[in-house]
Amino acid sequence: MSLQSVGAQVRGRASSACLSSLSFVGSKGEVAACAASAFVGVKIKLQSAPVGKSGGLVKFAPLGMDGGWLSKLGFGSSNNKAAAARASAEASNSPALGPDDDTPSTGCNFAGFGAGCFWGVELAFQRVPGVVKTEVGYTQGHVHNPSYSDVCDGNTGHSEVVRIHYDPNTCTYESLLDVFWARHDPTTLNRQGGDVGTQYRSGIYFYSPEQEQAAKESMAKHQAKMNKKIVTEVLPAKKWYRAEEYHQQYLAKGGRFGFRQSTEKGCNDPIRCYG
Repeated sequence: MSLQSVGAQVRGRASSACLSSLSFVGSKGEVAACAASAFVGVKIKLQSAPVGKSGGLVKFAPLGMDGGWLSKLGFGSSNNKAAAARASAEASNSPALGPDDDTPSTGCNFAGFGAGCFWGVELAFQRVPGVVKTEVGYTQGHVHNPSYSDVCDGNTGHSEVVRIHYDPNTCTYESLLDVFWARHDPTTLNRQGGDVGTQYRSGIYFYSPEQEQAAKESMAKHQAKMNKKIVTEVLPAKKWYRAEEYHQQYLAKGGRFGFRQSTEKGCNDPIRCYG
């Protein structure tokens, strides 16, 4: 794959990235020209030493492959490993690929949203009148019972998701969609702010045909207001795995710095994403 072609794919997905999963062939001058034209606004670090020669041209390998920024954005061998793992899981009928068959709280419906790191997203929904309970966890992957570490490795396919128990008599699904759109940037693929990885992708995971229709209609209306294409996935809710206890209501419990943030219904205090 040429540097130009990869640059064309990456440009627009991230304002700052580190080339970490490529090798390409060219002279030093060609490398510099490609970097200037294909990676406008993208930070690049290249090995200065050649690792091989081909046809008189020097072959460079930028910064190591697995676990780098490009693989987190969906490129490179880590992505190939994830695809292989998914194929294996499908062949073995992994429970992770089945539907979410849990039962919501009495009188409530489920809703599921992925909008980046689930700590801040959960707090936003905790504050919504009619939301009875929130939980954070992992879904849409192919590995049964993943840990946080597994998900962060980027090879399980899971997304960080907030699962909401809401009372449909006092809280509409459409109002939850409004909170979802307001909470994050749905035009950035596998990224929210400084958090980069497929687990941070934007997603709406529906539990009924009515939710699916409402989600798609809401997305169409929101797209009409945007200058960039929305990359939010709208998919049936799959097996949901509750995250480790320390992640639950993380910001309400004090977060990283011990400063508790309000869960009061209707609260408009700014949310400090990491506490």
